[in-house]
Amino acid sequence: MPSQESNITRARQGRAQRPLSWILAVGLIGLFGLVFYLLKDWLGLETLALYHERLATFTAQHFSLTVCLFVLSYAFLVALSLPSALVASLTGGFLFGLYLGTLLNVAAASLGAMALFWAVKAGFGARLAQQITTKGGNVARLQAGLLAHEWSVLFMIRLVPAVPFFVANIVPALVGVRFHRFALSTMLGILPGAAVYTSVGAGLSEVFAAGQSPDLSIIFAPHILVPILGLAGLAALPLVMSSWQKERRAHGIPKD
Repeated sequence: MPSQESNITRARQGRAQRPLSWILAVGLIGLFGLVFYLLKDWLGLETLALYHERLATFTAQHFSLTVCLFVLSYAFLVALSLPSALVASLTGGFLFGLYLGTLLNVAAASLGAMALFWAVKAGFGARLAQQITTKGGNVARLQAGLLAHEWSVLFMIRLVPAVPFFVANIVPALVGVRFHRFALSTMLGILPGAAVYTSVGAGLSEVFAAGQSPDLSIIFAPHILVPILGLAGLAALPLVMSSWQKERRAHGIPKD
């Protein structure tokens, strides 16, 4: 029967794609390890402190080239989930100032996040999301809840500082989040934190001249953390309202 032949063909295609998916995943992990090993001594704040004058001079002489190199380098670091996004954001503020630096930091980090999202989804994320849906159970219900409130969840994981950036890039791809929502929530959700760290980077010249280190815990200062958490609370509001309405319906309470 045609339907049986079609099912057999799809099954064969699925089996053929599995090795490619795992090869891609292993390749990405290997590339991450290699790049981190080669660059681990160059990705710290100490390197920026050591070479900040040369970087500033090069930027003044080759501004457009520096912008391109910075965006590509930052996006590459994020795509490989290397632990250097914070230093990159500080560098953006140091080289380009608060406003342009914030714009470039957000653009570069978003591009890297989107690349990682697509890599995970193409590797095994799409298939894993389908398997979760097919098997059902608690994990599938959690997935359904996340997908039913994509905007809220995506903005929450971007705005809460405790959520690691690479986790917020990978998890949405694994549960089947739609790309355009991931992209938009990433660009807008990282903007407050990016502005904070870019402003710190913009003042690094004075900090380095005084022989001091920047205060990287500033994101947790009450006057900064409270507004960001307030935005996260607004993002969570639809989730709270939905849960509250379900609770009312479960107890037979009619809508107002």
